[in-house]
Amino acid sequence: MIRVQEKAFDAAAELEQFRHANRASGATCMFIGTVREMSEGVPIEGMTLEHYPGMTEKALAEIEKEALARWPLEASLIIHRHGRLEPGDDIVLVITASAHRQAAFAACEFLMDWLKTKAPFWKLEESQGTSRWVDAKDHDDEAARRWDRRRS
Repeated sequence: MIRVQEKAFDAAAELEQFRHANRASGATCMFIGTVREMSEGVPIEGMTLEHYPGMTEKALAEIEKEALARWPLEASLIIHRHGRLEPGDDIVLVITASAHRQAAFAACEFLMDWLKTKAPFWKLEESQGTSRWVDAKDHDDEAARRWDRRRS
């Protein structure tokens, strides 16, 4: 399931609802991404995430579809926020469920690596009265490349 939304989510409530709907799963893995207070040694006052509705959901659905094809998942949930966020606000929630922990862990990590590099979101960080667009980080690209089947 994919949700792209401006409003905050309650991770505990989402996890409870997810687990209730997937009682047969033996393993559930959850990741929450949060706006940091500092970025590269500079205090962050806020961040604005922009996206193109329709295009973003389609891209996230493709990423989720890839995870479902690679691992024996029983369910997955991706919630990604957009709009203005402040330090401490949650940006993204990924939950995966499988019969066994290995698949749940791997799929959750894969989803986050690909969300960081392939999801069409643009981040504008505000700091010390200025703003700047955040470029992709080399370590994010490296993390995503390990999942590239063409390299195997």
